[in-house]
Amino acid sequence: MESVTPPAVGSDEPAFDFDMAPVPLWLEDWSGISAKFDMWRQAGVTDLAAFLAEDRGRVRECSALIRVLGVNKRTLALFEAADLPDLIANLHKVFSDEMLENHVDELVQLWSGASEFTSQAVNHTLSGRRLDIQLKAQMLPGHEQDWARILIATEDVTEREDARRRASLSESYARGLFEHSPVSLWVEDFSAVKNLIEGVRDRGVTDFRTFLDVHPEFVTRCMSEIRVIDVNQHTLDLFHAPDKATLLRRLGEVFRDGMELHFKEQLIDLWMGKLFQQREVVNYSLDGDSLHVHMQFSVLPGRERDWTLVQVALTDITARKKAEAYLEYLGKHEVLTRLYNRSFYVDELNRLERMGPYPVTVIIADLNGLKPINDELGHAAGDAMLRRAGEVLNGAVSKPHHAARIGGDEFCVLMPATAADEAQAMVDAIEKLTEINNQFYAGNRLSFSIGCATGVEGERLEEVVKRADAAMYERKREYYSVEAIDRRRRDAKTDAAHL
Repeated sequence: MESVTPPAVGSDEPAFDFDMAPVPLWLEDWSGISAKFDMWRQAGVTDLAAFLAEDRGRVRECSALIRVLGVNKRTLALFEAADLPDLIANLHKVFSDEMLENHVDELVQLWSGASEFTSQAVNHTLSGRRLDIQLKAQMLPGHEQDWARILIATEDVTEREDARRRASLSESYARGLFEHSPVSLWVEDFSAVKNLIEGVRDRGVTDFRTFLDVHPEFVTRCMSEIRVIDVNQHTLDLFHAPDKATLLRRLGEVFRDGMELHFKEQLIDLWMGKLFQQREVVNYSLDGDSLHVHMQFSVLPGRERDWTLVQVALTDITARKKAEAYLEYLGKHEVLTRLYNRSFYVDELNRLERMGPYPVTVIIADLNGLKPINDELGHAAGDAMLRRAGEVLNGAVSKPHHAARIGGDEFCVLMPATAADEAQAMVDAIEKLTEINNQFYAGNRLSFSIGCATGVEGERLEEVVKRADAAMYERKREYYSVEAIDRRRRDAKTDAAHL
């Protein structure tokens, strides 16, 4: 950008005190650019933007043709120059390469026939401080053809642009926190839900829980009125969604089954003014897997009156819930047989005695021949027999009945609301499954000695257990009596074979 000493004020100069203007002003001669444009047009250039994009050296070429005729005091002060020669000597510091991109837009505006143009540029003071400049240029009257006098007013908008950059940085930071949060984040609009709730309140309803019990469709209606504004990447990963559009289109697969019960409690809390809530709920991934999540619901500050912005944070606690369920399972079950343990048996027996329903039938089953197997073949073989016993009882017994291992080789089946004739059907099922089990395992045969008894309301179940136990021991005596006879027969055959 060429510069010369500003000429004395004459007929060609602006009819105002240029030097005392309250804004920074530049008076420049762009006649060289006008001539360059004429040459390019004659050469067949029609699209200046594309032409300049082909070679950015052409932009520099145009910039070098501009002659600075003068600047006012405000300009010198803004750029920290001692005087015009000082500014002229350091124009390379003022106009950075960044400015060339803005210069393209200025040139295109002039190429299109404009007699004025605006742009925003980055300049620098002589000390190196960045200046964001809002630039407005006007051809002075009489110079619309030769562009020999262009008056340029510059406004320092650094403070405004710094604020915009800070806001952009803050927004980018907040967006980064949202997008890369290690928990699932949802931004939702609950304003329609608020309007529905307030509509119920306006109708004079005071007991909202009873209202929801009578009108369960209101819960469904509220769920359908929630508008999801945004979700983060962890949400897509958690719910196995390829993108936001897919997730939002298939929300019915995510929030289903028991979710309405949880949402009902959420609505009741909102009715009571609880704008921050947390609870554990079950959602589903798009693959159909159940997800246990800890939900934190919060109406964002400043939106308390309309609920137009709500943040929902979901933390995946599926692994924890599975661990808790397994620990609960271990607390109630016996690992070897996978049946309920004695602790559960005692608690369930007490519960049935208090609450029924009666009649309650108790089946006691004792595994035959476990001790000889342990003594002769070892405990591994005995454990194998116990596992087989568990397979049979787990296959025969289902809720509301429960099978438990209550001793080393002793098992119990508790059957609420079951009469004696129904109990016999269970005994038959156990014996049938035992025979089937023996067909799949070689070696020792599995067998039970089984006794059962039925108690009526008002009877101590402890006494019922004793009766079932006594009946079991009667069967066991019969079993061992038959077993002894069979053993003597086998021994006699062996002796005869030796003779």
